[in-house]
Amino acid sequence: MQTIRNAVLAVLAASAFPAAADLAISAQDNKVWNDGGVVKMIPNPAPDNIAIIDLAANPPRIIAEVKLPTSVVGPPLSVAITRDESLAFVTAAQKLDPSDATRSIPDNKLSVVDLKARPPAVIATLEAGAGASGVSVNREGTLLLVANRNEGTVSVFTINGRTVAAAGKVKLGDEKFGPSHVVFTPDGKRALVSRDGDSVISMLAIDGSTVTDAKRDFGNGYRPYGIDISADGSVAVVANVGRNAGDVETVSLIDMRASPPRVVDVIAVPPTPEGIILSPDCRMAAVITHNGSAKPKSSPFYTASGKVVLLRIEGGKLTRGGEAPIGTWAQGVAFTRDGKALLVQNMVEKEIQVLGIDGDRLADTGQRIKTNGGPVALRVAW
Repeated sequence: MQTIRNAVLAVLAASAFPAAADLAISAQDNKVWNDGGVVKMIPNPAPDNIAIIDLAANPPRIIAEVKLPTSVVGPPLSVAITRDESLAFVTAAQKLDPSDATRSIPDNKLSVVDLKARPPAVIATLEAGAGASGVSVNREGTLLLVANRNEGTVSVFTINGRTVAAAGKVKLGDEKFGPSHVVFTPDGKRALVSRDGDSVISMLAIDGSTVTDAKRDFGNGYRPYGIDISADGSVAVVANVGRNAGDVETVSLIDMRASPPRVVDVIAVPPTPEGIILSPDCRMAAVITHNGSAKPKSSPFYTASGKVVLLRIEGGKLTRGGEAPIGTWAQGVAFTRDGKALLVQNMVEKEIQVLGIDGDRLADTGQRIKTNGGPVALRVAW
């Protein structure tokens, strides 16, 4: 069956790519499994991969797969895609320990995928830093940043056409700082870095390909993890992953127009928020919470499903909108371009769930995109 699946995807990639692309990239980790609340390594796993999803199709469908390393470790933002949908970038924070297949060790790989090739293919494998996790590309498609969780740095890469080259690192501190994700402002002149190791947000200053520490570190919630900046540059939202101990956690709102930017509001959400993204119109954020679904059934904090929550953003405040049950150990999330649907990665079920949006209400459409492995990171270009 897998041979048939690969053959079908190869045909799609070669001949059925949408003329006007509207793509999402989903990364799948086949090394790790959540077995009744216990995270285990899989012996002799199938290769990790990315799935290229045509969002213009109804229902959305996978049109190509590319084998490359990735990891569930870190925020579910370890993939990025240029706005012209020509290149994708995928990091790998962890890999199997070659001396002990029951455990993992930090990895530093950055894979560059040519999405215009038929079929799409990896054209370069570069080295970022230990624990390479969240990755973002600027709007111009000329600069790439990678947060390195296990060494306290952010790697800088320049992009010239299809050539990606290392251009140094920005050191924020030691490995205990835990840089998890990094995201550009729309003008490309600044970036924010979430540091789950010491619960701080750092700001970077960007001048061309020169990236420096802006020396603006500010407090947030406990263990900031996923982070996104609105398309108009006005606000940022941060998922504070917390202690994963069954208590409610928080999402923070950052006023990016303040001088300097600062946290202006915080709201409670269900336990363990990871994936977070802002809507195209900048009026809402969607946050994925484990909600106890990744805990053992014997835990008093166990629930049968995760939860996705919509948050309204108005007047510098966050308020709760609609919510819906999702799968187990859910990870990444993405809005469709028109803002009328939401894609959610359910890790254990090996699927992407599609929910409809009506105002600030959510409804399960019943559509599922089956993935070749546990989906761990999701991104769209726009």
